[in-house]
Amino acid sequence: MVRPCSWVVLVSLSAPGGAFAAEPPRAEKIPRETVVHGITLLDDYFWLRQKDDPTLGPKILDLLRAERAYCDAAMAHTQPLQDRLAAEMHDRLQPGDISVPARKGAWLYFTRSVEGQPFQVHCRRRVPDGGEQVIIDPNVESKGQTGFALGTIEISPDARIAAIPIDVGGGERYTVRFRDLTADAYLPVEIADTNGQVAWAADSATVFFARADAKNRPSKVLRRSIVSPDPERLVFEEPDEAFLVDLASSRSGAFVLINSAAKDTSECRVISTSNPEVEPRVIEPRRRGVEYSVDHQAGEFVILVNDTGANFRLIRTPQDATTSSNWREIIAHDPRTLLEKVECFRGFVAVTARTGGLPRLMVLPSGDAKKPRPPWDVTMSEPSFTLWGSKNLDFDATTYRFNYTSPITPVSTFEVDVVTHDRRLLKQQQIKGFDRERYAVEVAQVPSHDGAIVLMTIAYRKDTPRNGTAPALFFGYGAYGVPVYPAFRNEQLSLLDRGFVLADAHVRGGSDKGRDWYTDGKLRHKKNTFLDFIACAEHLVANKYAAPKRVAAHGGSAGGTLMGAVVTMRPDLFGAIVAYVPFVDVVSTMLDTSIAYTVNEFDEWGNPGASKEDFEYMLSYSPYENTRPAAYPPILILAGYNDSRVPYWEPAKWAQRLRENNTATTPVLFRIDVDAGHFGAADKNKAIREEAFVKAFLLESLGVETGPRP
Repeated sequence: MVRPCSWVVLVSLSAPGGAFAAEPPRAEKIPRETVVHGITLLDDYFWLRQKDDPTLGPKILDLLRAERAYCDAAMAHTQPLQDRLAAEMHDRLQPGDISVPARKGAWLYFTRSVEGQPFQVHCRRRVPDGGEQVIIDPNVESKGQTGFALGTIEISPDARIAAIPIDVGGGERYTVRFRDLTADAYLPVEIADTNGQVAWAADSATVFFARADAKNRPSKVLRRSIVSPDPERLVFEEPDEAFLVDLASSRSGAFVLINSAAKDTSECRVISTSNPEVEPRVIEPRRRGVEYSVDHQAGEFVILVNDTGANFRLIRTPQDATTSSNWREIIAHDPRTLLEKVECFRGFVAVTARTGGLPRLMVLPSGDAKKPRPPWDVTMSEPSFTLWGSKNLDFDATTYRFNYTSPITPVSTFEVDVVTHDRRLLKQQQIKGFDRERYAVEVAQVPSHDGAIVLMTIAYRKDTPRNGTAPALFFGYGAYGVPVYPAFRNEQLSLLDRGFVLADAHVRGGSDKGRDWYTDGKLRHKKNTFLDFIACAEHLVANKYAAPKRVAAHGGSAGGTLMGAVVTMRPDLFGAIVAYVPFVDVVSTMLDTSIAYTVNEFDEWGNPGASKEDFEYMLSYSPYENTRPAAYPPILILAGYNDSRVPYWEPAKWAQRLRENNTATTPVLFRIDVDAGHFGAADKNKAIREEAFVKAFLLESLGVETGPRP
């Protein structure tokens, strides 16, 4: 039993004109020793995780509130700057903005913003000229709620009922409500404690939904009727803790798809929506190291699978004969091209891919199986960009919509005709006062420590001098095979217009250059992620994009691991660090199988309990264990108390250890939101205020005192 503890807050709020003058909260040290593979780990702050202890829980909350108060007090002198930044971000946005309507059946679905309101209103109108019908107005529904967020709204096949998942508090525990759109009223039935995923059966009365187990691992799919009092029925339960369950519908509407996925293995089950009470059927039994994803078209399943190579191939198989002996290859594996996602329509298949570090869209028209029509590419011209499928709801569509953005191109929605190949711009995000011609984007090829070439996207205003004096904001992630997505962000304009260079490092651990780029940055290759990032930061300085000590770095979640690792490896290299919900207590978390995602994460980080080699390798880079005396740059850590993915205690412990090891007078600020989870604020106005706070911290830390250039 851990004995009661106390915290002390010493406040000397502000020296006139002096930044970061408050004294931080100090958590009491209660040493806890753990012996793993003969090595003793000492953790003075383990008690911070014991929020359910009746004695410690209130003290932990008091400490977290004191951290927030300290952070706000230390930044209070920047409030005028925060207000100015928030006003800039607000003023660039177009009031009353309406999304591109997406057709499904007889209806067009869209969202619209309301001046001054934090959430978009979800609406529809009947084709061709029906009036607007509000599906849900979160600005009304969220009154009196904290941490309000919507999941994906799913409309029933008969278009009468909207299934609306609602989360309060940020813990990713959704209650699904059902709104009768013909009567404009909620049905009395609700489904609590779901992960927010819903799929309809063809009868528009039966719904499938997913639920987590006691560890918060998505593990079950259940079924129930919304028009009868029948109880919920278990459809599928995944017993293996390494696998997480995901639920979706095929675009054809013919099947519910139940996916079980570990980090390197997957298995899909299907249920016909016209016969929802049958047992789910396995497409292809799981095989260690084989991943696949499924969609449906014209009596066949279309599948991306990596059974013959890491970058996946595309196959077809009859919907009633799905095992691999029946597979017919459509696109062969290519070591140069990673196939990422497949989307099926009645007349074509769209595949998003990645070649040479850039996104790619391939369209495959349907045709005679003996004489298939060749695929064709949708091409874009910028040196670095992001491209992804837009809201394509209509299975019978003859056009495909996609979204496009780059660091200097606002999000743009295009529609391409799959027969004529004609492309037209449907909408581009309107940013007041923005002139794209004043900015530039380029890609650098940076040699890493072992000779691997790392791509780095760099953006700047053309009048920013390239003489080694500019400040820079540098982003990285590098985990789970997720690539970096270079994109236009309204809030970043406030930095570009103050002379910042913005850079994204496409480090190993992401799949930016293919699946092998991912595997070369995970498990016992994880340090490649950190060394790639350091090489890119050094490149910015050596090539005079940025000044020494004026490179700020930011990243979140696993990108927070990156932030923690590089600042402990090279504290001299960075002028400031911003770590969002950072996964920094890597060894302790991966030793604890009581936490929801730990077993599932063994194939990403390693299993330190079972393998001494994994343990020693993780111990050599884990930010919490490697925080040692050094002159650290200013560090801002942001977290959510209800985060189910990176628990609040990881950043809380790290903040304490950073402060006690910091030999400089620079601040370590820990800003926790007691009403938020892993993904921060869904409220647009709150999100802008948080961005203004972060940008003020960066401007203060790097000594950028000027306002935006004209």
